[in-house]
Amino acid sequence: MQDQKILEKYRNQAAMLSNRVVKRYRHLQKRFARQNIEVFRLYDWDIPEIRAAVDWYAGHLVIAEYTRMQSTPEWLPMMGEAVSGAMNVPLENVHLKERRLGSQEGKRYERLDYTDQKFIVSERDLKFYINPNDYVDTGLFSDHRNTRKMVREISENRDFLNLYCYTGSFSCYAAKGGARRTVSVDRSETAIAWARENMTLNGMGEETNILVHASAFDFLHKAKKENQKFDLAVVDPPSFSKTRATKDDFDIVKDHPRLLRSVADQMRKDSWIFFSTNHQEFHPAMDAIGFSEVKEITSDTIPEDYISKRRTIHRCWKIRV
Repeated sequence: MQDQKILEKYRNQAAMLSNRVVKRYRHLQKRFARQNIEVFRLYDWDIPEIRAAVDWYAGHLVIAEYTRMQSTPEWLPMMGEAVSGAMNVPLENVHLKERRLGSQEGKRYERLDYTDQKFIVSERDLKFYINPNDYVDTGLFSDHRNTRKMVREISENRDFLNLYCYTGSFSCYAAKGGARRTVSVDRSETAIAWARENMTLNGMGEETNILVHASAFDFLHKAKKENQKFDLAVVDPPSFSKTRATKDDFDIVKDHPRLLRSVADQMRKDSWIFFSTNHQEFHPAMDAIGFSEVKEITSDTIPEDYISKRRTIHRCWKIRV
């Protein structure tokens, strides 16, 4: 009897989630289609008892459960099947994932599966490969699409640094905006290879779009020795990371002043740094670094589909060096 009550509760939740997702899709789809945006968020824990995020990827759905100790294995598949039916999306195009709040940081490249299946999505006049199955994240952080547009608008004739570049979407935007040179740095070979695929997809040559497989601090140390200089940078690190070889742990709350100071050393006068984090308890400590200007631009960088009463998907600052 208890199991039946639980299943009935899940069915009710599945119906509520499906209704919310369909309504949101109808509200967003036409305006995003006009902008050629094929990736957007349809639901993010809007109903307290339905702990999930639902994202649209050009005819595919990625449904992630924010799991906790009392999560049950039946819940997520029931949500997926209900949303699939309501949205008329084949079940093979519905991708289910689990996210443990507070424990996913630094695990962008943790392997979940080995399908190696990527497909192409559009964001404005650019295209990107995404993989909805094999990793915690798909390869494109759509919550930063506005930030990417801002970077593109001021990229012309600038030397652009993309630190913690992931799959290179910011670099593609900068190159499209007329950057003189882009340098994209990540410690993951997977990310660097993926970024190269995205650049090739968008017709961006290797000569002026350089990919560097290195940790951020190793790169900055080498760049200082070589006197490399930049006019524009994006710094979007994980909240926590560990480098096994050097045992150099990184904690964004404690270490962001050290990181930003090292980046500033490689920037020309009157250059710009876009700094972002999704750490939910982040407290900035940038006053002592000596920047000309530090302005939080979070509200300008979060698209309407990511605005949530429950949490801020990311925070972002525009810093003049």
